[in-house]
Amino acid sequence: MIEIEPTWNLRGVMASRGIFQTTKLGPLLAERGIDLSREQVFRLVTGTPSRVSLHVLAALTDALECTLDDLVTVTRREVAEKKAVGGEEPSAGIGDLRPIRASIRRPRER
Repeated sequence: MIEIEPTWNLRGVMASRGIFQTTKLGPLLAERGIDLSREQVFRLVTGTPSRVSLHVLAALTDALECTLDDLVTVTRREVAEKKAVGGEEPSAGIGDLRPIRASIRRPRER
């Protein structure tokens, strides 16, 4: 199995361009038609976003004069699949587990 780990490098790219405050990035993006709130810019710089608009990425690369490779580093590695105890193949996942239907029986009369 292959595991992919993306790394968001916006803060480092900004520092290499002499921009150390998140408030300096907002106007650069606004010049390129991207209006984000201070909070959105702060989260974009300090966190790792799970989704970023293509327009925002284009504005970032233009404003910071960098490439997408500078902003995002992708690390790819092979991960060995885990074998179950006894060498059996592991099940595909929790979705394969099905509950066993319960049956209700009357107690025996004595």
